[in-house]
Amino acid sequence: MSKTSPLTAFALSLLVAGCGAKVQTKGPTTPSVGYVVITAQDVPLELQLPGRTTAIETADVRPQVSGVIKARRFQEGSLVRQGQTLYEIDPSLYRAAVNQAQANLANAQAVLADTQARATRYKPLADIEAVAKQDYTDALALAKEAAAQVLLNRATLQTAEINLHFTRVPAPITGRIGRSLVTTGALVTNGQVTPLATIERLDPIFVDMPQSSAEIVALRRELSSGGAAASAATVRLILEDGTPYTAPGTLEFSEALVDPNTGSVTLRARFPNSQNLLLPGMYVRGNLSEMTVKNAILAPQQGVSRDPRGNATVYLLGPGNKAVLRTVTADRTVGDHWLVTSGLAVGDKVITEGLTNVKPGITVRPVLAGSPPRASPAKASGGAGKSG
Repeated sequence: MSKTSPLTAFALSLLVAGCGAKVQTKGPTTPSVGYVVITAQDVPLELQLPGRTTAIETADVRPQVSGVIKARRFQEGSLVRQGQTLYEIDPSLYRAAVNQAQANLANAQAVLADTQARATRYKPLADIEAVAKQDYTDALALAKEAAAQVLLNRATLQTAEINLHFTRVPAPITGRIGRSLVTTGALVTNGQVTPLATIERLDPIFVDMPQSSAEIVALRRELSSGGAAASAATVRLILEDGTPYTAPGTLEFSEALVDPNTGSVTLRARFPNSQNLLLPGMYVRGNLSEMTVKNAILAPQQGVSRDPRGNATVYLLGPGNKAVLRTVTADRTVGDHWLVTSGLAVGDKVITEGLTNVKPGITVRPVLAGSPPRASPAKASGGAGKSG
């Protein structure tokens, strides 16, 4: 039996090793991707606007008679009720005016009684020509003049009583009163420019939010086209520190005029404020939905990317499980989705997972997004080959 030479044995070993390496070489693997199926739904479009809180009612406390402040009858910053006495003005002069008017009225009433009695006595005498008819006419005229004087003095008395009543300065509305701008002993006058104090009603409270007139025009155009419907007039509020205000508000109205300085229209919303958490002048943000887009197309944000020109693009699952790159129009977000206005249709399959290995035209292995990962064939065969 002939022996194999060492050189021949070495060559045979290289040939076997080469064949083994060739058998173990595999081609490129097909990448797995996750996709979602596009559906249509009605989507409310939320809008966030800056705003300022405004008291629902504001009233300045002003004196209606002149005099010296005798007392202040409220605590600054407290809640006051309509009609509650806030200040007392020295009533001495006004009480004297009431007394004088009462005396004048009594005198006029006495004169009226005398002239009426005289006219009554003269009438039968004038009929029988016991007195001249001119005397009766004069007596009747004096009685009517005395009656007018009684009415005049009664009106003067009413005016004096009203002025005396105004020496107690009442609260014009119910609300929270600010600091007093006058002190006891100060002289105040009717019609003065400076108010004594200011009262603001804070429950409920208004929030005024400016909106661009261009946005309003676009909204009305969308509503008139039939592609959208007006949404419920509910407003959610975000406070200055970023926390949400618990109670929702209601959109009251939109002004009919555009501010020429800002090019905006003011929207006003009403919010309950029983705890007085909102104070006038606070900066807040209001979230509201002015319209609902009918049959809107939403694409997950992770499935939408931008090309170098800034155009939105998505990968679709095409025929034969091939990846198709498509340009879409997506100008605004709705939650964690993009609102796509063109480029996608109901039933399209948008790839949202495994995009790092996807290129236009390659074949992919699709699964629904969120599905559990499949076990690899190597691991499955390896597990089956193990024996106890």
